Amino acid sequence: MTPLISVIVPCRNERHHIDAFCDSVLQQVLPAGWCMEVLIADGSSDDGTRECLAQRCAADPRLVTIDNPDRIVSTGLNACIAKAQGSVIARLDVHSQFAPDYLAQCIHALEHTGADNVGGPWVAVGTGPTGSAIAAAFQNRWVVGGALSRDTQYDGAVDTVYLGCWPRGTFDRFGLFDESLVRNQDDEHNLRLRLGGGRIWQSPLIRSSYQPRNSLGHLFAQQRQYGYWRPFVMRKHGQPGSLRQLVPALFVATAVGSAVAAWWSVWPLAALVVAYALYLTAATVSAARSANNWRLVARLPAVIAAFHVGYGLGTWRGLWDIVRAQAPSSAFAKITR
Repeated sequence: MTPLISVIVPCRNERHHIDAFCDSVLQQVLPAGWCMEVLIADGSSDDGTRECLAQRCAADPRLVTIDNPDRIVSTGLNACIAKAQGSVIARLDVHSQFAPDYLAQCIHALEHTGADNVGGPWVAVGTGPTGSAIAAAFQNRWVVGGALSRDTQYDGAVDTVYLGCWPRGTFDRFGLFDESLVRNQDDEHNLRLRLGGGRIWQSPLIRSSYQPRNSLGHLFAQQRQYGYWRPFVMRKHGQPGSLRQLVPALFVATAVGSAVAAWWSVWPLAALVVAYALYLTAATVSAARSANNWRLVARLPAVIAAFHVGYGLGTWRGLWDIVRAQAPSSAFAKITR
C-alpha cells in the first residue's frame, strides 16, 4: 500500500493568504513512494476564502475542504482527523511558511525517534517595525522563559512542539483535541500525551517560519486569549503545561498587590517598578542584539510588557470564571488577527 500523509489545516477568513499557503503545501517534496492529502477545515469564512478553496480543490484533488461550523481550531482539527486517510497526520498553519522538505523531515523524525508527536522550532518572522519587534521578543529566552520550542538548534525531547506531526495511532491512544478549548488545545493535547507516557520530539531539521501579529493591540488580545484558556487546561489536568506559564499571572498579582499596598507604603511598588524597568532594559537589549536590529529598541519594551501583562490578565480572568463556575466567555473566543 502506498504510504499517505494527511495534512490538516484549520482556517477562517484567510482570502489574502490561502493561495500562497496552497502553493506552498503542494510544493512539498515527499519521501519516495509517499503521497499526500491536504484537508482544510474552513470555519464558515465570509471573505471569499471558501470560493477560492473551491477553485483550488477543483484544480487539484489533493486539496479537500471540510466544513467547520463551530469556527474554532480544535473542532476544525478534529473534523480533519475524522476524514484523514493517512497513517501520518501533520498539522500546518496558513500563516506559516514551510521548507520544501518540511513534511519529509517530519516523517523522518517519526521513523527514527519512535515519538508520538514531532515538530520543529517555532520561528517568528515579523513584517513592519512592530511585527519585527514582536518577532524579536517572541524568539528571546528572557521574554518567553527559555522555552525549548524557540531554540532553533535543539534536537531532543520537549514538553510541547510547534504545530505537530503524529502517527495516526497517537490519536487512538490519547484522544483528539479538546473542543471545549478555543486556545491552548495543542498544549493540552501534548500535556495529555506526556501524562499518558507518550513522547514529543523536536528536530531542527523540521524548518518553518511563523508570521506573528503586527500590531500591539492584536498582540495584547492574542496573549489575553492564551492566558485566559490556561486555567481551563490546569483545571482539567491539575497542573500547567510548564511552570513558566504561571509567571505572567504572578507578575500581575504582584503589581496589583504593590499598588494596593502603596496606600501604606510606596516602597513595594517602587521596588517592583525599578526591578521591571531593569528587566525590560536587559530583555530589550538582548532581543535587539539577537535580532541584529537595534532600531527595534524603541518598540520592544511595550511589546515585551504586552506579552506579560496580556497573558497575566487573561489568566486571572480565566481563574475568576472558573471560581464563579461560569462557562468560558465568548469574548475570548474571537479571532485576534
